[in-house]
Amino acid sequence: MSFTVHARVSLRALSYQHGSIVSALEQGLSLLTSGMSDVRIVDAGGRSHNPTTLYAQLFGPRTAAESTVDARAPILPLAA
Repeated sequence: MSFTVHARVSLRALSYQHGSIVSALEQGLSLLTSGMSDVRIVDAGGRSHNPTTLYAQLFGPRTAAESTVDARAPILPLAA
């Protein structure tokens, strides 16, 4: 299947083709993080998706517990 990532920076419009949804999603999230605007992922059927919404649909929403370090995990000392 084909996926196209669209983004804007200033007045320039950028488009990138991808063969998988995961690679398109990775680039879409990367473009959002780098400050690009109007980032969209368009599938072969013409449906347009916001990268963060698409991520949540594919992998579920992130919870606060997933983003914190497990306090019960032992901390190993660094070798001197």
